[in-house]
Amino acid sequence: MLNENVKKVLNASMWDLATCANGEPNVVPVAFKMVTEDGKLAVGDVFLETTLTNLNANGGKIAVSVYDAGTLEGYQIKGTAVYLTEGDIVSCFQAMVEKTFNGATTAKGALLITPEKVIVTTPGTENKKVL
Repeated sequence: MLNENVKKVLNASMWDLATCANGEPNVVPVAFKMVTEDGKLAVGDVFLETTLTNLNANGGKIAVSVYDAGTLEGYQIKGTAVYLTEGDIVSCFQAMVEKTFNGATTAKGALLITPEKVIVTTPGTENKKVL
């Protein structure tokens, strides 16, 4: 579902995660993120309290927005997230976060997002196209 252009932008840029529950939207930027080999999106949980609350209330529905600030190439990825508390992905994020914050904090877990729809947000004729 994620073509090479989408993966390139995902790997090079920060992501914004959007969730909603009880009519209250929430969006948060994330830097601890990766695209897995099987095309899922993984996000380290450092400060995701409201996001997790919303995911628990809405059945795991989430949107990820990503774009290249230089070219304006962008995508919105809608999907479903599950929360992981152990495994290789969680260990990887724990190591990243501990290194970044010199051991002052760690990743508590990770979101694993299964993409269900990818929408082009790049300005131009392809805008709103579903890939």
